[in-house]
Amino acid sequence: MTNPILKDGERIDQLFSTNVRIIQNKAVFSYSVDSVLLSRFPKFPKEGLVVDLCAGNGAVGLFASSATKAKIIGIELQERLADMAQRSIALNSLENQVSVIQDDLANLLDHIPRGKVDLILCNPPYFKATETSKKNLSEHYLLARHEITTDLEAICKVSQQALKSNGRLAMVHRPDRLIEIIETMRKYRLAPKRLQFIHPKADKEANMILIEAIKDGSPQGLKILPPLIVHNSDGSYTSQVFDIYHGK
Repeated sequence: MTNPILKDGERIDQLFSTNVRIIQNKAVFSYSVDSVLLSRFPKFPKEGLVVDLCAGNGAVGLFASSATKAKIIGIELQERLADMAQRSIALNSLENQVSVIQDDLANLLDHIPRGKVDLILCNPPYFKATETSKKNLSEHYLLARHEITTDLEAICKVSQQALKSNGRLAMVHRPDRLIEIIETMRKYRLAPKRLQFIHPKADKEANMILIEAIKDGSPQGLKILPPLIVHNSDGSYTSQVFDIYHGK
């Protein structure tokens, strides 16, 4: 029997550690391990306001809903992805906690008060728009992965404007852009405080980083957390990542 909440090509996936279900579409957008890890990385406020920039199909914000009682607002430029996120919110009956706004993140302050956000989450486009590799993607993936409609500078700028003093920005990104990330954060008074390298396997170089910064924080005190290994040598999840996906 066809699920009336789904559109053509869509399916429902579940993060079993939280029972949160997400509407996915392989041809349009599907969350991956970076979204799951980001949703478990930062120190969440018990309540208040959390914003998910570059929200995609809403996975990060929805996964985060089990870690806090704060209101969670996702902002996503692409109408198709924002629609998927809205339907996933309804699917999980989280309308009282989670919402999504379809707009450019540069317009964030049109929707929330300046300087009132406790935590910003962001799984941004990783690649500069000048890079031509892997651009044979759908328009949805192209915008999600390449800095065409937003970039690191815009994300840090709007985060600085939206966060309260001592509010936090947590981001997943690529290790090869770490220096640029730290420099851009500091330009906007966002002091990096926690950093973790993510390795696909123990014998492979890191292919992701998780970084958390504090607005108006001291420039000293960056902590490098132990590396996180995603897969065992046989391709299965390590126990740490398995617990994140399925619960202990």
